[in-house]
Amino acid sequence: MTRDPDRRYRPCVGVTLINKDGLVFVGHRRAKGAFDQVAAPYLWQMPQGGIDEGETPYEAALRELYEETNVSSVAFLAEAPAWLSYDLPPDAKKSWSGKYVGQTQRWFAFRFLGADDEIDIHSPGGGKHKPEFDDWRWERLPALPALIVPFKRQVYLDVVAAFAELAAQ
Repeated sequence: MTRDPDRRYRPCVGVTLINKDGLVFVGHRRAKGAFDQVAAPYLWQMPQGGIDEGETPYEAALRELYEETNVSSVAFLAEAPAWLSYDLPPDAKKSWSGKYVGQTQRWFAFRFLGADDEIDIHSPGGGKHKPEFDDWRWERLPALPALIVPFKRQVYLDVVAAFAELAAQ
């Protein structure tokens, strides 16, 4: 898999983690600074993060999932057919010193094979990573676009379309 050629966008991955009941993991985001003050109900999202140098998007997806949720008991289900991009709002662009105008993401769907107690958002990655979430729940996939910050909504609509057959409606 090659990265999106538009270098204005930070290359990232996103993970749709689907449990045995067809519900999807969604985490309540911790605010990361003054620019990241988002009002309810737009504080929920699926795990996501950057692709490290020399890492494939698939490897990044597994790493990010573990670093944000502590989850490693998964089976690959699908990869979204295209890179999905969004532009950052002006305040968020400032926090990245203008290096990127947004993010472009490869999305993966994984079946969660573990028990819920494997999920540890307070001490993720075996306690080696800073928490990204302060709460979590299982949710129906079609409900997620209404929970995400508006500037990411189209990406979530595209993820719902890509993985609809894999999750409960």
